[in-house]
Amino acid sequence: MGDRVEVIAPAGPPPAPQLAAGLDVLRSWGLDVRCAADPERHHPTLPYLAGTDAERAAQLQKAWCDPGNAAVVCARGGYGALRILDLLDWTAMAAAGPKVFTGSSDITALHAVLGPACGLVTMFTPLVASDAMAEPVAQENMRRMLFEREPTLHGGPSARTLVGGTAAGPTVGGTLSLIVSTLGVAGVPAPPDGSIVLLEDITEAPYRIDHFLTHLLRSGWFDTVAGVVLGSWLKCGKPERVHDVMVDRLGGLGIPVVEEFGFGHAEGQLSVPLGASVVLDADTPTLTFVR
Repeated sequence: MGDRVEVIAPAGPPPAPQLAAGLDVLRSWGLDVRCAADPERHHPTLPYLAGTDAERAAQLQKAWCDPGNAAVVCARGGYGALRILDLLDWTAMAAAGPKVFTGSSDITALHAVLGPACGLVTMFTPLVASDAMAEPVAQENMRRMLFEREPTLHGGPSARTLVGGTAAGPTVGGTLSLIVSTLGVAGVPAPPDGSIVLLEDITEAPYRIDHFLTHLLRSGWFDTVAGVVLGSWLKCGKPERVHDVMVDRLGGLGIPVVEEFGFGHAEGQLSVPLGASVVLDADTPTLTFVR
């Protein structure tokens, strides 16, 4: 039997059928799967949360601090990860030793703190209880990122250069709207100097994407960024309008920018690391890991 992983629900409640199917995928990879996520557990008055804040924080902390777990895997996004950031004992979690952490979407809020606090690379991957785990391409991309990470990650078939050039630095980012929500939150660090920023989102109109990027720009969040890699913008309006926003807001930064790299909520999504040292070649476009 392979490594033990524990599946948790730190944000929204996972749908039972999708959770069961996702757990089967993990087991098919030879993993010893434990599941703390419970489709029947909800907050007593806020049903969009998978239990109270204290319950969800305790579930994550217990799974992370269990020495038998090699990985902690998030079942669902939705909303709620922001609410538990202040309830976690980050010192104890850092002392618990290295583990793999996976998830995306609302889980961006946890990536933003957990990776830096524990000195780890975390994985922006499909959520276990999501439609993506039923897609063979997304499944295989996640499996390869976790078990067979190749030296270079190539952009998907729609990837293209917005601003050419190369840059090197640690990857940061995730879902754009969640990154904006963490601005000014205690314990959430700014991007390290020379970062390669990865951004994507879902169901945000072009004017809202403009708003989010403008807020990040005016706050100084992009001031020391070395490159930008844009993923998918599923259900975010006409792709050409999203492209126009990116050109207008990011095209003048004087740094390499790639769009439609392939990670995010879209079908066949790539899994990408956060906190990894990479070289971005916007002309290829590729991310090459620095060992």
